[in-house]
Amino acid sequence: MRRRDFLGFVGGAAVWPRTALAQQSALPAVGYFRSTSASGFEHLIAAFRQGLKVSGFVEGQNVAVEHRYADNQPDRLPALAADLIRRPVAVIVGNTPAALAAKVATTTVPIVFATGSDPVRDGLVTSLNRPSANVTGVVFFSGLLGAKRLELLRQVAPKANTIAMLINSVTREAEEERRDAQIAAQAIGLQIVALDATTERDIAPAFATFAERKCGALIVGSGALLNSNRDLIVALAARHALPASYSLREFAVAGGLMSYGASQPDAYQQAGIYAGRILKGEKPADLPLMRSTKFEFVLNLKSAKELGLELPPTLLALADEVIE
Repeated sequence: MRRRDFLGFVGGAAVWPRTALAQQSALPAVGYFRSTSASGFEHLIAAFRQGLKVSGFVEGQNVAVEHRYADNQPDRLPALAADLIRRPVAVIVGNTPAALAAKVATTTVPIVFATGSDPVRDGLVTSLNRPSANVTGVVFFSGLLGAKRLELLRQVAPKANTIAMLINSVTREAEEERRDAQIAAQAIGLQIVALDATTERDIAPAFATFAERKCGALIVGSGALLNSNRDLIVALAARHALPASYSLREFAVAGGLMSYGASQPDAYQQAGIYAGRILKGEKPADLPLMRSTKFEFVLNLKSAKELGLELPPTLLALADEVIE
């Protein structure tokens, strides 16, 4: 904990000096808003702060950041959005569910989203070419790569005829992600067993079903809920000896076998840059949607060894990062 954070709390109660509180309230504020908890996503906060810094803003010096997290409880999002607007904040930065809640709550406060989904289909904007009114953002399309993940997974589990797939149907990209993988699987004579996890409680039973169906490998879909529970999912995949392919580097860092997808930190840094530009007076409608172009294929050698897998040299050569 930073010293100034420690000084702010004694016996569990906030005791900020009046001068510090006055200074904080005088700064323009950005609302950092997510449907998840804060835990496990510190690297995204750091990337967002770096983006603000690129635009000339440093938290606590010339900008305040108001953090709001729904802890994977979607019903909390409207109240949290309303709370940020009452603060008031000058701009809100959020993931897909949070940005959607903010859009319902305000047509005037600028909103910058970072999404792995299709923002047009989700209703965040009306066009990829031109943002809408008070909303713009960054797209990293994590959910449209099911076929590619299956192709990479087949190289380490060529004998797996039945592939498990864990998705979160609350996200709109989940159905498209599932369909993409199923079409690719059918083309090469494989079966996909896709199960839905809408809460953390659904994850362990899904793995029990995968075991009953004798699945030989696993694809884990995208979305904030699954990402929030990546440690649990990686542990269950290891327990069931399932070679698994994930959508984000964070899963491979947590011990997952492999990941292929866009860089979330890269997207959040760009969101921070856009938030800074809005603080300087630019309008969301004048900031075109950004598409993340940084894709990462990550392999975890320790996980491969624990699963008794020998990774093909051709696959290792494709990797952007190999975790020892």
